[in-house]
Amino acid sequence: MATHYRLDEQHHLLSTHKTKFQLPKGHFLFTSESVSAGHPDKLCDFISDSILDACLEQDPNSKVACESACKNSLVMVFGEITTNAQVPYETIVREAIKNVGYDNINKGLDYKNASIIISLDQQSREINQAVVGAKHEDEIGAGDQGLMIGYASDETPELMPLTHHLCNKLIARLQECREKEICPWMRPDAKVQVTVEYKRDGATFFPVRIHNVLISQQHDEKITHSEIQAELHSHVLKHVLPQQYVDEHTQYHLNPSKAFTVGGPYGDAGLTGRKIIVDTYGGWGGHGGGAFSGKDPTKVDRSAAYAARWVAKSLVASKLCKRVMIQVAYGIGISEPLSISVNSYGTHAEGYDDDDLSEIVQESFDLRPGVIIRELKLRRPIYAKTASGGHFGRSEPDFLWEKPRIIDIASWKANKEQQQQK
Repeated sequence: MATHYRLDEQHHLLSTHKTKFQLPKGHFLFTSESVSAGHPDKLCDFISDSILDACLEQDPNSKVACESACKNSLVMVFGEITTNAQVPYETIVREAIKNVGYDNINKGLDYKNASIIISLDQQSREINQAVVGAKHEDEIGAGDQGLMIGYASDETPELMPLTHHLCNKLIARLQECREKEICPWMRPDAKVQVTVEYKRDGATFFPVRIHNVLISQQHDEKITHSEIQAELHSHVLKHVLPQQYVDEHTQYHLNPSKAFTVGGPYGDAGLTGRKIIVDTYGGWGGHGGGAFSGKDPTKVDRSAAYAARWVAKSLVASKLCKRVMIQVAYGIGISEPLSISVNSYGTHAEGYDDDDLSEIVQESFDLRPGVIIRELKLRRPIYAKTASGGHFGRSEPDFLWEKPRIIDIASWKANKEQQQQK
């Protein structure tokens, strides 16, 4: 039954509500989050990508669509895999669980005693014929339909949004503190969240300060809440947060639930592909909806998303815009993209517009799946390391999509002038 208030009661309720965010005009807040390798969803991503790597290590042409799920001591692996590799799936699953840090049931899972269920079929022959058939490698079709997003921003040297970049740095530091036993009380599960205050400046904006930081770190039963807060400040926050963005008003919410001993699959069920915003840009730009982990590079959900990041980062690194979102779309079995869209949010360099940027992208990048796989060398077993800490904005040598192509603008202008004279 609906509750009705008189006008004077409504006014009283509104007048007693405290406005929490009183920002200067033109300022706004934006928040991103990330989770650790021990989060149940990320554990599943790591298991799926570990199986993918095992297949690619022996057979670079493996076709893999591998999903994982976990709850309590049960781990399920299911999907479609066509490979010439001889893969001991259960062994790989147990080793992945161990590598994440789940070696005792008190932490949320024990790799030694976990129940493993494997249900894997081969890829559909119809899909394989449509995608690969007898085609040259550059002409292979997309493994499915879909749209993929790439994003870049000049607010950090990595050309990533500051909010999400800080989240990934915090997760990396938490993992380092746990693995090196800097904080021996830490357990594998953790979540972080960072809110940054931005200031608009015409079509663009820039970060002003860190508004608040939230960390929830799983811990053992021996440490007190005040000790956790002190150690997170001294061993994590001071090592990660740029001091130019921290002031006396920055807020810290450190293990706000007080107790966080129950974590991992014992605390929550996990599933591959359920942290797609964590994997990408923390809510900035957009997302096509397709997950990455457990998929070989013929699946454009993964390879084209990497390529779209490569394109976006190249445009910003080439000073053609300050931030940009790239969308590319595909159809199953079709090699050429069905659409390419460029949105620089009005930040394009003087003398250019988004139509020009779209032309530059199409002339500078071949976004057929086979060419993406070749240029970014995506048939290598490099994927387990992507499962935690984000797929973008990292300096891993194997992540070739993070190495921007500096675009030859003079050559593009010359070609355009020649076309106009014809």
